[in-house]
Amino acid sequence: MRYFFSANIEKKEKGYTIQLPFNVWEVCKQREVITADMVLDNKIINCELLPKEKGNYEIVLTEEDVAGVDLNLKHKMLLHVNGSLIKMDQNSPYNFDKPIRKIDSMEVIIQPEDGLCGQTCVAMLAGVTIADVISVMDCREWQATMGRVISALNYYGIDHSDIIVYTEGQEAVLPKCCVMMEKMGRYCHYLVHFDGKFYDSNLGVFEEYDMSKLQGYLEIKC
Repeated sequence: MRYFFSANIEKKEKGYTIQLPFNVWEVCKQREVITADMVLDNKIINCELLPKEKGNYEIVLTEEDVAGVDLNLKHKMLLHVNGSLIKMDQNSPYNFDKPIRKIDSMEVIIQPEDGLCGQTCVAMLAGVTIADVISVMDCREWQATMGRVISALNYYGIDHSDIIVYTEGQEAVLPKCCVMMEKMGRYCHYLVHFDGKFYDSNLGVFEEYDMSKLQGYLEIKC
């Protein structure tokens, strides 16, 4: 999976560091030190993600990695982490060529209790019940991470971008369909954008959204 975000490069005693804007445990299945590669100013860099605490990580770069890079500017970065998804599509009857449905409309589903927003987003996209999605994802309340959401989309054959875009409250033009992430305390809240409307498992359907609340999104191809 790849992750697109903007960040500053900080000089520290151990080298140069970049703070990741997302919780690695929520989107990847790895822990401890993680190897990855990233594109910085059109240069491909092999790097390590080092844990700080509770899923927060930083990237450590060398003097050579940042040669010619203006440290006073915020840079756009594309990070690639191998093997970062939980596999749940081995026995799926669906694939990207034969999805569970064509996404040409959306019906809102209200979650029966808090903590099921990720499962509910998948249910809205797939046109199935929350119970069906819980069975596929094998996770209960407050357990749905973006990694599990993506894996469930794969199970249902719902095609999507391989890049999660992190906007961190900045203005953004959303694609026609996407899964949106809001930061809510120590958890993320997920909702669906489709064709100019927002489908929230708590609030229903609305046509305006405060982009300052948006942490990032994953485009759904339709």
